[in-house]
Amino acid sequence: MQNTRKRAETLTIRLTKAEKEMIQKKAKKAQLSITDFLVATSLRTEIHVAEDVKPLLIELKRIGNNINQITMKINAGAFHSADFTEVIQGQRMIFEQLLRIAGGR
Repeated sequence: MQNTRKRAETLTIRLTKAEKEMIQKKAKKAQLSITDFLVATSLRTEIHVAEDVKPLLIELKRIGNNINQITMKINAGAFHSADFTEVIQGQRMIFEQLLRIAGGR
């Protein structure tokens, strides 16, 4: 960080004791002041907002429901079909990636 910049603004935050201690420990490890550490980490951290993913998750759940209904009919003997294992694995992989993008749920 530039030491020559003028620090005219303040920011007050509330933390738990554990959060404060963790920040202090990380700042010390990085050999930075708490201010420099917080500024550096907050400005370097990219924030991903995944608002547009929700409709995709809803549609993916619908596809999963369709796969389940097809599987139930196959298991009930209503008709015979090819192996859906690859389709189900692909659907699960897409779902997991979308969850990761949407916030790691």
